[in-house]
Amino acid sequence: MNRTKSRLLLALVASLFFVGCSNASPAKYVMKFAHDHMVSSPYQKSAEWIKKEIETKSNGRIVVEIYPAQQLGNNREMIEAMQMGAIEAVLVPTTKFSGFDPKMNIFDMPYLFPNEEALWAMLEGKVGELAKAGLPSIGIYGVQYFAEGWHFLTADKEMRHPKDMKGLKMRSMEAPIVMDTFSAWGANPVPIDFSEVYNSLQQKVVDGHENPIISIHDMKFFEVQKYMIQLQHAYLSYFLSYSKIWFDSLPEDLQKIVWQAGLDGAQYHKGQMEEANKKYLKNIIDFGTKVIYLDEEEKKPWIDAVQPLYDKYRSMFGDELLDLALETATKYRH
Repeated sequence: MNRTKSRLLLALVASLFFVGCSNASPAKYVMKFAHDHMVSSPYQKSAEWIKKEIETKSNGRIVVEIYPAQQLGNNREMIEAMQMGAIEAVLVPTTKFSGFDPKMNIFDMPYLFPNEEALWAMLEGKVGELAKAGLPSIGIYGVQYFAEGWHFLTADKEMRHPKDMKGLKMRSMEAPIVMDTFSAWGANPVPIDFSEVYNSLQQKVVDGHENPIISIHDMKFFEVQKYMIQLQHAYLSYFLSYSKIWFDSLPEDLQKIVWQAGLDGAQYHKGQMEEANKKYLKNIIDFGTKVIYLDEEEKKPWIDAVQPLYDKYRSMFGDELLDLALETATKYRH
């Protein structure tokens, strides 16, 4: 934590110095934009796109500084710093906000999204708005949801039915819904930090795990697991948010520029992720990993096993949010 505080302090001092040196030009604002992916990732490209939009359209009145790869702390620390106004913009997994507002947990629900059409109808529609509605009260403005991809299971054996997972130790995020999902399928969920997943799989501490293609590719999990199985049970989205303290301090014209850049950046990012996922999946298959896609009939036992979770977590989300999500899913189910 001391190291994180030092990094934040240095970033803040540098920002203040920059602003103080701009006497001859209009008042400048610094926007520290933090995310958790590497410089080579689509997230960095999208952050750079947003940076260009904001700096160009504000005529240099806002300077955007990008801090990738958790340079300013882990995801929780970045969000907390944003609440305090020490970081102006954060782009991290949506699920990381669930510890700040329980309604953001709804996107962890298994098989909530029957397809990609339903997914974006929820994230970019009323469901997404309701889920993030409470964030301003804790110092956060939620701008937009960003694409990443469907989760795949990885394992050293084929898994086509929940019985194939029975008794296996599956690495899980320390998130109740995710852990309950694995338990419903008969597995033993084991919370392990993301940085320790490769070694845990290699040393057989756990038998498998789940992640989107980009994580499986970049962290080379495919090197230590023979199979990837797409149940299409969960989608990892990212969430762009702004510090309320900082955003409220901006003149109205700059607020509009910053907000619109975030919305447009989310659409730009979809194309970046689509191209990247195709390339990453090809690399994984070329390595020799066997990728399995379940058909609709094969998915049914997996879906049936997790239905009790919707009753268990209804009180967390409230009837309005959960019912709207389920109605949207039904509308877009083919």
